[in-house]
Amino acid sequence: MIQISDSAQAHFRKLIERESLPGLGVRLSAVHAGTPRADARLEFAEPRDLAGDEWAVDCDGFTLYVQADSVAWLDGAEIDYVYQGASTQLTIKAPKIKGEVPAESASLVERVRWVVENEINPQLAQHKGKVAVEQVTGEGVVYLRFGGGCHGCGMADVTLKQGIEKTLLARVPGVTAVRDATDHDTGAAPYIPRGNAA
Repeated sequence: MIQISDSAQAHFRKLIERESLPGLGVRLSAVHAGTPRADARLEFAEPRDLAGDEWAVDCDGFTLYVQADSVAWLDGAEIDYVYQGASTQLTIKAPKIKGEVPAESASLVERVRWVVENEINPQLAQHKGKVAVEQVTGEGVVYLRFGGGCHGCGMADVTLKQGIEKTLLARVPGVTAVRDATDHDTGAAPYIPRGNAA
């Protein structure tokens, strides 16, 4: 259930009336849902812009459309238009948008992906790098594919052994080893080119 305050509804209604386009509504969607970069996006939507599977929320004078694949991430969201002295601000609070830590009973793959997306990749992003989970074997061996600045980086082995593997072994019970599944010779823009690593 999404809550949209009376002040937010009045704000949107005023903007929509100014546009004077028949059937104009507001579309809400989750961007990069389930990751640390998750955010909510609000935009005007004409009937022709809609996919047809959106959830429609009737508001005072307009319809709020929630993108179908965003519904679970935006459940419990609150949209408000806050007056702070002489200024105003539209706020969206979506407590589930970044995902929830998987329970201990979740699969090993789910728990590994959570740590990779929420702890490891934000660190690698500082060097324009990232990793993706390629495979998790029944023996607990995690295979990762490096991307961005980590693809072809001369320090990828150190990052894997001293950073990623230590983190996964400590944070995810059941992980026994971490391996690199990347062909580093094909890296287009490594953070530190191979051969230049000290």
